[in-house]
Amino acid sequence: MRARMALYSSGQTCVLREVLLRDKPLEMIEQSPKATVPVLLLANGEVLEQSLDIMLWTLRRNDPKKWCEPDQGNLDDMLSLIAECDGDFKENLDRYKYAPRYEDADPLLHRAAGEIFLGKLNDRLADQIYLFGVKPALADYAIAPFIRQFANTDRDWFDAAPYPNLQHWLEAILTAEPFTAVMTKFPVWQAGDAQTLFVG
Repeated sequence: MRARMALYSSGQTCVLREVLLRDKPLEMIEQSPKATVPVLLLANGEVLEQSLDIMLWTLRRNDPKKWCEPDQGNLDDMLSLIAECDGDFKENLDRYKYAPRYEDADPLLHRAAGEIFLGKLNDRLADQIYLFGVKPALADYAIAPFIRQFANTDRDWFDAAPYPNLQHWLEAILTAEPFTAVMTKFPVWQAGDAQTLFVG
């Protein structure tokens, strides 16, 4: 999701292949043996397999909304906060949302551990609309999809949790472009299908 938001904001056009992870096409595995999404195959044959790498690649090509130039701080500051999200918070999110996949994972313990990051974001948003100032930037769009997953794991709990600033921030991200623009459902790709273009 965050890779698509960056591609959309950057105005990139690419060939899109929607896949089912439970039925991964051979063509995907050949390009990316780790066989997870997203995968971006560049014109020079390079393969980007991490969503943040895709975000940075496309924004370095074109960043009309200045996602990489926050009102406060700089790109390194944003990458540091994103690393916290992609590290400990994502680990706790997975074990909260998908507890049966992990041996001895207690979803409530992992929810409580994830709340440390929620609280940090809520505090950052006490005096500003977005994580790095008055306009949304890379950190907002890189982190919001994971907060959305955390919230949707138990929506009643999240809505009642003491994080009003975070809740308002998430709602603002999810109800505006680019998020709303990239929620289009695409048919699952099969070999031989006509090209589907994703147009930013």
